[in-house]
Amino acid sequence: MLPRTPSVSPLSSKSYRSYTSYPSYPSPPRLAPRHPPHPPRCAVWFLLLFASISVHSRFLNPIAAQDAPQIQKSKISNQKSAIPPRNRLASSKSPYLLQHADNPVAWYPWGEEAFAKARTENKPVFLSIGYSTCHWCHVMEHESFEDIPTADYLNRHFVPIKVDREERPDIDRIYMNYQQAVHGGGGWPLSVWLTPERVPFFSGTYFPREPRPGSTTFMEILSRVHETWEKHHADIGEDSARILARMKEVFSAPPGPDTRPGAVLTPQLSANAFSQLASSFDPQFGGFGRRPKFPQPVLLNFLLEHHAALRNDPAKSEEAARALAMVETTLDKMAAGGIHDHLAGGFHRYSVDDVWHVPHFEKMLYDQAQLAATYLDAHQLTGKEHYADVARGIFTYVERDLSHPDGPFYSAEDADSLIPEGHPVPEHLEKSSEAASGSSGTLAEGAFYLWTTPELEEVLGADTAAIFTAAYSLRNEGNAPAGSDPFHEFTGRNILYRAETDAALAAAFDRPEKEIRDLLARARESLLAVRAQRPRPSLDDKILTAWNALMISAYAKAHNVLANDSPPNSPAGNKTNRSYTSYKSSPANAAASSSPFLDRAIRAATFLKENLYDPKTKTLLRAYRDGPSDIPAFADDYAFFIQALLDLYESSQDTAWLEFALDLQDRQFALLLDSEHGGFFDSPADRADLILRLKNTTDGARPSANSISALNLLRFSTLLKSSRHHEELEKILHSYAAGLRDNPL
Repeated sequence: MLPRTPSVSPLSSKSYRSYTSYPSYPSPPRLAPRHPPHPPRCAVWFLLLFASISVHSRFLNPIAAQDAPQIQKSKISNQKSAIPPRNRLASSKSPYLLQHADNPVAWYPWGEEAFAKARTENKPVFLSIGYSTCHWCHVMEHESFEDIPTADYLNRHFVPIKVDREERPDIDRIYMNYQQAVHGGGGWPLSVWLTPERVPFFSGTYFPREPRPGSTTFMEILSRVHETWEKHHADIGEDSARILARMKEVFSAPPGPDTRPGAVLTPQLSANAFSQLASSFDPQFGGFGRRPKFPQPVLLNFLLEHHAALRNDPAKSEEAARALAMVETTLDKMAAGGIHDHLAGGFHRYSVDDVWHVPHFEKMLYDQAQLAATYLDAHQLTGKEHYADVARGIFTYVERDLSHPDGPFYSAEDADSLIPEGHPVPEHLEKSSEAASGSSGTLAEGAFYLWTTPELEEVLGADTAAIFTAAYSLRNEGNAPAGSDPFHEFTGRNILYRAETDAALAAAFDRPEKEIRDLLARARESLLAVRAQRPRPSLDDKILTAWNALMISAYAKAHNVLANDSPPNSPAGNKTNRSYTSYKSSPANAAASSSPFLDRAIRAATFLKENLYDPKTKTLLRAYRDGPSDIPAFADDYAFFIQALLDLYESSQDTAWLEFALDLQDRQFALLLDSEHGGFFDSPADRADLILRLKNTTDGARPSANSISALNLLRFSTLLKSSRHHEELEKILHSYAAGLRDNPL
């Protein structure tokens, strides 16, 4: 029988970090699963699992070592052929697909050509889904997809397909739903075996190349899938039909509507959501649940709104205060933690520990956008200037490192980079063939961001280094907490983590607090200048409509809150303290004049309108890189961009943005609306390459398309007194009323 979750997930391997395969849509454990608990659905999930087991059970016995495909030891050196073949990914615009264009694996992009080959040759499809800044995607590529014997076996017995999940979230969501339903969790790279009809029959995440206790190698899995397909492909086809039927029942069935007046948005619903969050809140370090911890700004935003709604109610003042305290604790601990880039600004994707100390080092545009807005909201509610400073740091980072010259924003920076010269190289890491001047030639996660204590003393001088070391809890042996670095990647190197306040340092070193503050600021500037000379992490320079829209909204909010600031990439100028106002209010006081933040938002929105929008058909596209892609926009592209345009209208009072938003809303209605049950599908009905048509209704690392669409419809109905928008809003709310009552998160 094929191995279940423990052996297909890197979580089972003690050699790899515990966060290896954690999903990208985090939610508090037990409280807000990716698919909210719903009694009828639980039964269907069991049937789906049962149907899948009927396929998996055909893999009768674990493969014996002597029966596994033999790979000569001399060939496990990741050598490439003398002239690496350029596979069919070479013409792609996706940075992730282009990373694999020179693999000896004969990758196809997702499309009919690949599935026609699978049908003609009666081969299963191996679908590998990832993204360009995914650390474990890089690991699996280096171990398996660059290995010639592995690639040869894969090419002979399968049709291999690569998908960039950021370009095609619709494909990713379908097969990640399958992975999570069968195995209870997921992650990237996502590895799925499909019939030629695109139906999954086995899946996993990262598979190692070398044998490890409790895990199955990629070659062993390939051999078992091939053997089973050869012997039982007709049976697999029959079972897959049942699996597809179950998937449609689980993932595509409309929710039971609740048409009772006032059945959805009640104070009790908000109270229930707060209670769920409070039960999983970490009062010491902030965040929800245990490691790994994600920022989850959607949850923090809810708590801020909950506080604002209750703070003037004497009977609810304690609950309001607790909601705000939960947000402040989380924001404070994150800002002090290693998840925060203390030198350049911005945040890494998540923390592998409970204390926000050791991050997964990739930096995503959508995190910067949402966290900037959340810190600004916290600044407005509390009047605390350090929240505004954190937001300013995010904008500085985005402006310097994630900005296209013509106005839009790049997607992400990688977690991995070449280890700087003089830094220790973890023993497990192999020498890279991509050595760069001034580096060791070895790629490692977080290498760009780490510091040795001798290096700090050389840059800062002994006196300043002593204070800086105390401030950021640096040690000669490295400062990763016990249990946070099982792979010993950070031995002898330090992650900047603010451990002491300026006041505590002033007392310890007998200096004025302002002197300490200024000294640390100068030290950070010096270290940033030195770090800038290191080999940088790779940049995912594609431009995604949805993610850019989130950043446009953040800049529009910054205009409302920090309108008197100097430009984001300059030292902070005059700082403002505004009282908290809801996003639904038009900030007329800020709209009277422009600001660098508003100008920046307008530049980005203008680029999207001119390059990713067809005014004749009023249709959006998903992505841009060296020209627009041919991928139509999805529900989140429409929802997030409409939201951004409404934010621009409210900030600038320019009705052209409102008119554009209305055009896009009409197009979203035409392409994606579920006119019978309410809400919006991820993709249009004419996508014949998909086995399911799904709706995104669960907030995670980013808000769901339907959540933002509901807010957009509320704003349209309020601004325009529009019955059409109000009616569609009511349909969304009533469609999901039962699920919201059962599990508001």
